Amino acid sequence: MASTSDNPISPQPALGSLGTLRRFLPYLWPQNEWGLRTRVVLAIACLVAAKVAVVFVPIFYRDAIDALDMGQGSAVLVLPVGIILAYGAARLLSLAFGELRDALFAKVGQRAIRTIALQVFRHLHALSLGFHLSRQTGGLSRSIERGTKAIETLLRFSIFSIVPTVLELALVFVILWRVLDAWVALATVITVVIYITYTMLVTEWRIKFRRIMNEEDSRANTRAIDSLLNYETVKYFGNEEHEARRYDSAMRGYEKASIKSQTSLALLNIGQAFIISAGLTAVMLMTANGIVSGTLTLGAFVMANTYLMQLYQPLGFFGFVYREIKQSLIDMEKMFDLMGEDPQVADALDAKSLEVTGAEVTFEDVYFDYDARRPILKGVSFRVPAGQTVAVVGPSGSGKSTIARLLYRFYDVAQGSIRIDGHDIQEITQSSLRASIGVVPQDTVLFNESIYYNIAYGKPGATPAEIEHAARMAHVHDFIMAMPDGYETLVGERGLKLSGGEKQRVAIARTVIKDPAILLLDEATSALDSHTEQEIQKNLREISRGRTTLCIAHRLSTVVDADEILVLDDGYIVERGRHAELLAMDAHYAKMWRRQQEAREHDGDFPEGALVT
Repeated sequence: MASTSDNPISPQPALGSLGTLRRFLPYLWPQNEWGLRTRVVLAIACLVAAKVAVVFVPIFYRDAIDALDMGQGSAVLVLPVGIILAYGAARLLSLAFGELRDALFAKVGQRAIRTIALQVFRHLHALSLGFHLSRQTGGLSRSIERGTKAIETLLRFSIFSIVPTVLELALVFVILWRVLDAWVALATVITVVIYITYTMLVTEWRIKFRRIMNEEDSRANTRAIDSLLNYETVKYFGNEEHEARRYDSAMRGYEKASIKSQTSLALLNIGQAFIISAGLTAVMLMTANGIVSGTLTLGAFVMANTYLMQLYQPLGFFGFVYREIKQSLIDMEKMFDLMGEDPQVADALDAKSLEVTGAEVTFEDVYFDYDARRPILKGVSFRVPAGQTVAVVGPSGSGKSTIARLLYRFYDVAQGSIRIDGHDIQEITQSSLRASIGVVPQDTVLFNESIYYNIAYGKPGATPAEIEHAARMAHVHDFIMAMPDGYETLVGERGLKLSGGEKQRVAIARTVIKDPAILLLDEATSALDSHTEQEIQKNLREISRGRTTLCIAHRLSTVVDADEILVLDDGYIVERGRHAELLAMDAHYAKMWRRQQEAREHDGDFPEGALVT
């Protein structure tokens, strides 16, 4: 027998920096997006033009100095004026082409960020329930946030910093070699190579501190969000200081790693300054010697010095740039790893859309487990005829809610099949399956939006008239209209501004507007008080009329009029029949009924008549 644990959620193999780049680069050259591709080509052309212009700046500077040094009288000042104008034009063109490059590439970069973020968002919604149950929302959202920001950082520093610097270095080497001396050019290149090598080695050593900072940051953020989402529970137990200590322990780890990162930065900066200063001194000595020997002019001395100073500015940021690029690649790698997660539940290649005819639901010899060591369902078989109501009852842990999750295909069965109108649900698309099922869960979670939005969530784009009709069906319209903001009332985080009964009525209205063929009630009233439960049960009876209904129930009083009641115990259906028949058997169901009735009598809780779903 197969097991869901045979395919556990495990970390994907790390992409690495090169793998991450390979995943990312196609987004900068999108297929069939010729407008964006044209922008990429033009941006590269502007990048090259900017660097060609900037390397001519020291040459014009040299010529102007040599002309002034050799010229005597005002007649020869015509030449330096022309060169000075050329010098100014080169600087202007360098800046203009650089800005034009940024303007052209902006749309390409932002489109890449938007496309990747949307793909990650869609992929996370496509992943199975098992993945989301095993992940913490705070850390997950942090990974996505850092990943999308990392794209912008990578573009800014790699394409607009590293690539132009490498191009400029190559042009400077050629000019120094051809115009001045091969040894001057070689000394410049050696200085830059030593500088880059040293920076990369030290930065690689330092990057581990940044990794720790990220991990501790995610841990702290996860704990903060988890604590704030459970604000009431924290208050109930007076555990504010406990939560503060947990948060502080994560922040303490971040603090230690951050201090190590900052102090090691001093070592990096001192070494970089030493290398640049040594190289600059060597080149100045070589060019000064050329002036003394008569092979070089004063302008050549200034030009060589200007080139090194010109290179020093981007190289001075190289450690920071390299670190940011490495960190961006790490952040992007984690985001791409999320996209590499395979859904445990996926549509078959030849999956068809479900066309509901009668909405009959059938479970055929279904086996399932979350862990192979603990089977949950053991050969469960039953049928919910079209338009009828079947209830599943049993003690906690018997597998009742698992049946609901399997029908909605949050998980796939390990053995057996689940069919709707004879179609195996593993052979139809998940979207069409879920479109045909309406769920009213025990724990209704609402979005932190208006009541209108939460009801319309069952049918995005619904008209106000449809929203009001659904609210009236759920008997929540009058309550909504009694509020100052009516349908525009905000419900708060997870709907906490509403009572349990009010939230359930909004959930019912949301299901009504969806108009599903199959209704799934997963202990929809078990968390409510008896009076509210009775009122909600009346609503559920109305909306379930004429629909195929599967009711997962804890309180037996809510299912006494079901067409069939299944008693589940330890993964097996141990009894089945109508309420009166099961009581007559005087077995599992009858014992559960007597226990609940005794508990009601003890609490003074007497429901007014039998209520059904």
